[in-house]
Amino acid sequence: MSNRYSDHDQEHYERPRRRTRPRTKDRPTYDDAVEGVVVTVDRGRYTLLLNGTIVMAMKSRPLGRKGVVVGDRVRVVGDVTGNDGSLARIVEVVERTTTLRRTADDDDPVERVIVSNADQLVVVAALADPEPRPRLIDRALVAAYASGMKPVLCLTKADLADPETLLSTYRSLGVPYVVTERGGPLDEVRAVLKGHVSVLVGHSGVGKSTLVNALVPAAHREVGHVNAVTGRGRHTSTSAYMLALPDDTGWIIDTPGIRSFGLAHVDPSDLIGAFPDLDEMTEDCPRGCTHGEGTPECGLDAAVIAGEADPDRVESFRRLLTAREGSPDY
Repeated sequence: MSNRYSDHDQEHYERPRRRTRPRTKDRPTYDDAVEGVVVTVDRGRYTLLLNGTIVMAMKSRPLGRKGVVVGDRVRVVGDVTGNDGSLARIVEVVERTTTLRRTADDDDPVERVIVSNADQLVVVAALADPEPRPRLIDRALVAAYASGMKPVLCLTKADLADPETLLSTYRSLGVPYVVTERGGPLDEVRAVLKGHVSVLVGHSGVGKSTLVNALVPAAHREVGHVNAVTGRGRHTSTSAYMLALPDDTGWIIDTPGIRSFGLAHVDPSDLIGAFPDLDEMTEDCPRGCTHGEGTPECGLDAAVIAGEADPDRVESFRRLLTAREGSPDY
């Protein structure tokens, strides 16, 4: 059978090229973008607040795998009317001031940003029903210090147990605290939250959603109950949600109940840096000193012996170091 094409034709044959749009190095400037804040995230859809209007948005392709989380300030283009069915596009995430991170466990190299741009972390713990878990509280405090956020203890259900036992554990750290009773006044809590963007964390059943509903009556966060057998609460909040406090007095971010708080991303040097008075006592520590109990030639031990450091404060700091290295599940 003869070849359909001659050798001459084959030499000059060129495969048809697919038509493509010409590439350009120019990127959109998005001069018309407006800034908003992410108030919640649900399956790839982002609920934003833009100048008092609730807007639904999706992440634009140029952002790639860059995460967008609750609390992020973002620049948005497209339909920002907030009308039913409208969908805007997030084109930029403004640089974050703080990030609250955790890992699934202490061996997990993947960090997960829970929320951003909060300046205060409120650790909510019940004094009873369920029983407090000090090591989980310690881990939340470590995360706050590592993130550059101010920690606050909020102890609930004080009508069921004396708060002093738990408070004595943290007094030497100088952590501010508020104590509440079921159905009691929340004036002290409101005072602590005023003027701040506060993220609330705590394990299930401690009364966090009840607290949120009392502070922001329109929130309607689902309230769970504690299992009488296990003493553990049921997860009610399924996603973080940012809420404005009445009269523009501040913001709170409610988060799902946590059962673990991995801290693989926290370095001991990050933690000691949150305690300037102790940090300056470690200037003569040998290289690689972890500042833990029993560490040879640690400056903290020398300071305690010399009477220059509060032994209880050093012990409490080292308890946080231990919590960072222990099991994340409680």
